[in-house]
Amino acid sequence: MANKYMGLARIIKQNIGGTDNVVSVAHCATRLRFKLKDVTKVNEDVLKNTDGIISSVNAGGQYQLVIGLHVPEVYSAFLDVSHMRGSGVTDDEGNAIEGEVVSNESKSLLSILMSLISEIIQPTLGVLAASGILQGLLGLFVFLGWMSSTDGTYMLIYAIANGFFYFLPIILGMTAAQKFGIDRFIGMALGGALVYPTIIVASSMEALGTFFAGTAFEMNYYFTFLKIPVIMPVSGYTSSVVPIIASVWITSLIYKPLKKVMPVTVNFFMVPLLSMVLGVALEYIVIGPTVSLLMGAIQFVFSAIANIPVIGGIIGYTIVGGIWAILVTFGLHWALIPLGLLNMQTIGFDTILPATFCHSWALMGAVFAIYIKVKDEKFRKVALPTIITAFFGTSEPIIYGVALPRKKPFYYACVASAIGGAVMGFGKVVAYVLGYSGIVGLTCYIDPTTGNLSGVFFAILGGMIVAPVIAFLLTWFFYTPEETQAINN
Repeated sequence: MANKYMGLARIIKQNIGGTDNVVSVAHCATRLRFKLKDVTKVNEDVLKNTDGIISSVNAGGQYQLVIGLHVPEVYSAFLDVSHMRGSGVTDDEGNAIEGEVVSNESKSLLSILMSLISEIIQPTLGVLAASGILQGLLGLFVFLGWMSSTDGTYMLIYAIANGFFYFLPIILGMTAAQKFGIDRFIGMALGGALVYPTIIVASSMEALGTFFAGTAFEMNYYFTFLKIPVIMPVSGYTSSVVPIIASVWITSLIYKPLKKVMPVTVNFFMVPLLSMVLGVALEYIVIGPTVSLLMGAIQFVFSAIANIPVIGGIIGYTIVGGIWAILVTFGLHWALIPLGLLNMQTIGFDTILPATFCHSWALMGAVFAIYIKVKDEKFRKVALPTIITAFFGTSEPIIYGVALPRKKPFYYACVASAIGGAVMGFGKVVAYVLGYSGIVGLTCYIDPTTGNLSGVFFAILGGMIVAPVIAFLLTWFFYTPEETQAINN
C-alpha cells in the first residue's frame, strides 16, 4: 500500500530540507506533522502545488502537511524513503536522534501540558465520542422509562459505553508510549496496572494507616510495596488521564537508557521487565500520591469557599463553573466528587457541584461558533459528534478533540461557564442526585419532595442559555478561521 505513495513521499522529503532537517515526524487523522530543525529550508511553493498535498501549515513549532484520510499510508512511505522510524530520525544503531525545533512561538508550561494531553488523547477521539453518545442515550432512555438500569440489554450496552472510559489508562498508555518513543505495550502494561481489579478492591478494605490525619490532606494506605505505603485515591485510577501520562513519561526516561546499555542477548526481555517494574512502582509510590495531594488541596479550597456566609455559594459556583473543564482535562475533577457525595449523605443535596452543568453547554457554544465560521469539512466531521456527545453530558471528546487544541475557544468556554455558574449560584441551585452534565442533568435539580422546579429554571438560564451564548459570542468575535487552519484537525 505504501508503494503507491513513494513518489509523493520522496517529493516531501526533498522539499522539507531532507532527512537531516527532520527532528521527528508523526501523523494524526489527516496530517503529517514534522518538527524541523530549520523551517526556512522548506520549499513551500513546491509542496503546496504537489498532487496529494491539500495544504500546508506552519504553527506552534510544527510544520504540517494536510494529506487526507490516507495519511497513514503516506506516513509509512515517508518513513521508508527517509530510513526513519516513527517519532524521530534514527542513528546507525536505531536510536532516536535528539534535536531542537525552530519556533518563534514561546509557550507557557500550561500551554505545553495542554497540547501534550490533547495530542495523546486525540487518536482516541472517535471511540471516545461514540462511547459518550452511548452513555448519554442510555441515560435518556432510562429517564424516559424506555429501559431499566437492571435490564440485560442496558448492562451490555453500558459495558460498551463505559468500558472505554473505565480502561482509559490502558488506551492512553499506548498513545502516550507512542508519543514518548517507547514500546507501546509497555505503556499499556502501565495502564493495566493502574486499573487492575485486585488493586482497586484493596482501596475499599480497612486502611493499614493514615498520613496527615485530621487535616484536609488526610490519605489512607491499604497495602505496601517493599514496605513502602501505597496511597490511592478512593476512586482509584480508572478513567484517569494524568497519572498514566506522567507514568509513561517517567518510564521513558528509564526505558531509553536501558535500551542503549543492555546487552543484546537479554535486551529483548530485560528492558521491558525493568521498565515495567520500575514504572509501576513509581506510578503507585510517587505519581499517585502526588495526584492525591493535589486532589486534597482542591477539596480544601472549595470546602472553605462554600462555607463563606451569604456569598460563598455564588463565588463557589463561579469558580467551579470556570475551572471544571480544566480539572477534567487533567483528571483532577474527581477531587470534588467526594464533596458532592458528602453533601448528599449529610444534608440530602449538593451545593458545590451543580455549576459543573454549565461547562459542557459553554463548550458546545464555543465549538458551534467555530463550526459555523469554518468551512473546513474535515473539521466539521470531527466537531459535530463531539457537540452531540457534550449535549448528552460527556465533555471529554469536545475538550480533547476540538476546544483544547485550539486553546482560545477552550478559554472562552471556561469564562462563559464561570458566568453561567454565577447565575446558578445566584439562583441557589442545589442538586438532589449526582449526574450534573448534559440535557439529562436537568433532572438533578428537581426537588423530589416538593417537585419545585426553580433549580431547573436557573440551570436552564445559567447553563443552557447564558453559558453557551457568551461562549459563542466570544468565539465568534475573537477567534478566526485562520487559527483553526493552523491546528491539527
